[in-house]
Amino acid sequence: MKVKIVNHSRHTLPNYETPASAGMDLRANIDEPIVFKPLDRHLVPTGLFIELPVGFEAQIRPRSGLAIKKGITLLNSPGTIDADYRGEIKVIMANVSNEEFIVNDGDRIAQMVIAKHESAEWIEVEELEETSRGAGGFGSTGTK
Repeated sequence: MKVKIVNHSRHTLPNYETPASAGMDLRANIDEPIVFKPLDRHLVPTGLFIELPVGFEAQIRPRSGLAIKKGITLLNSPGTIDADYRGEIKVIMANVSNEEFIVNDGDRIAQMVIAKHESAEWIEVEELEETSRGAGGFGSTGTK
């Protein structure tokens, strides 16, 4: 699929690191480092603007290496970039570790997955069809 992109950053366009990758890394586009103290959160710009076709979204997700090694995650995850949004892609990063973390210009801070989605049309009814699970949730199916 072809997606229009405007790159106002100092960095190359996002790309797939391997042929089977679902996500493309996003890089910080900042003039000075951002220091994340424990429990800090910051909105980090990427300098990227995209135009998705209707019926698609861009999901912004944490990078697994940053999450496990540094305790860096994304709030509102996955974040959604809608097909009609034309503003800059910015990433809501948070430090959930006990150690300071620094983001520098060009650092890979998140990944973006382009995904197809459907629009729902509600059909209001008086009751729903029964299933074997019923209303069970939050661990009701067991742990094994």
